[in-house]
Amino acid sequence: MTRTPLAPQDAPPLDAPTGIRRAVRDVPAYPFTPTDAAIKLDQNENPYDFPERLKALAVTRLMERPWNRYPDLHADELRRRIAALEDWDEHGVVVTPGSNVLIKLLTELAGIGQTVLTVNPTFSVYTLEAQLLGANLVQVALNDDFSLPVAGLLTELRTRPPGVLYITQPHAPTGHLDAQADVQTLLEAAHGWVVVLDEAYHQYSHSDFRSLVQAHPNALSLRTFSKAWSLAGVRAGYALAAPELAANIQKLVSAFTMNALTQAVLEVALEHPTYVHERVTEAVAERGRMLDALRDHPTCMALPSQANFFLLRTPDADAAYRHFLSRGIVVRRQDRLHLLAGCLRVAVGTPAENDAFLAAAADLR
Repeated sequence: MTRTPLAPQDAPPLDAPTGIRRAVRDVPAYPFTPTDAAIKLDQNENPYDFPERLKALAVTRLMERPWNRYPDLHADELRRRIAALEDWDEHGVVVTPGSNVLIKLLTELAGIGQTVLTVNPTFSVYTLEAQLLGANLVQVALNDDFSLPVAGLLTELRTRPPGVLYITQPHAPTGHLDAQADVQTLLEAAHGWVVVLDEAYHQYSHSDFRSLVQAHPNALSLRTFSKAWSLAGVRAGYALAAPELAANIQKLVSAFTMNALTQAVLEVALEHPTYVHERVTEAVAERGRMLDALRDHPTCMALPSQANFFLLRTPDADAAYRHFLSRGIVVRRQDRLHLLAGCLRVAVGTPAENDAFLAAAADLR
C-alpha cells in the first residue's frame, strides 16, 4: 500500500514532542479499524480455534513450568522443533512474536539507509515499516493480472542501491501465486539484496519456495503460525534462512522475546500438526465452492485466489461493504488500492459462515 505523507495542515501541532522522528510523526497508524460483527471475514484468520484438547495440553504444560524464570534466550527449543518440521538447519531458523515483527527486523537489517523494494499493491506492513524506519521505499505496480512485474523489478534491482526485496507468495492482498521460474529470475538478479519470500499463505496454495532459499543464501522464507495453524492470538512467526543470514537477523531480536505461554502452545502444536492439514483441506474446498457459487453473479466478480481469501470486485465497494455488514458479516475494503477499484477482500470461513456470505452476496446489486 502506497502511503502519502500527511499534508502540512494535518501535521502534529508545534508543541508535539520535538524528539520524535519526523518519519514516525508523518506516517499514519496501521490501517485497520475493528468492527463488531457476528461473522468475521476481514482478517484472513483461520475460522477455527486451536483444538480444545491441544489447548488443555498447552495449559497443563504451562502450569508445570516456572513463571519466575526467563524462557530460552533465543527460543532455541522452538527453533529445533521448527527445523525438524521444515527439514531445515536449526541454525537457520529465527522465531519472533509474529511475522510482522520479523518484517520490522528485516527492514532494520537491510532497509534503513537503503532500499525497500516491493510491488503495488502489497502487504501494508512492508511499506509502513519502510516509512517508519526512513528507508527508501520503491514500489513497482503489479501487472493487470496481478502477476509479478518481473521486468520492472529487474530494472530496480540492477539500478538501485541494494536493500531488501519483499515478494509475497501467494500474494497479499490478491491471492495470486506466481510461477517459481519468475521468482527464481528475481533471486538470481538480486545480488547484494536480502530477498524475503513471504509464504504466510503457502499451505493454501500447496506452494513451497524452500528450494529457492536453499540455493540463494541472501534469501529467506517468512512463515507464520497465524493462519493455517489457528494461532493468530498467540503471535508467532519464523524465518528459514542460511545460518549466516539467520545469525545476523538474530542480532536484532530482543533477548527472551518468546514467552513461556507461546512456547508451550507452539510445542504442543508442533507435536500434533495433523489438524492443520485437515483445516487447510476444508478451506481450499470451501474457497472453490464460494468462487463457483459467485461465478454467475449479475454485478460482482470473484477473482481467482490461491490463499485463504479472495477478492470480490463490486460496482460500489462502500455500498457492498455496508450491505454485508447489515447482514452481520464484516469483510475488508481494498478499493483504495492500486488495481483494486471496487474490491472487497473476503476470508474463507466455516461452511456455515460461507453460506451466510453467499446468501448475502446473492442479494447484492
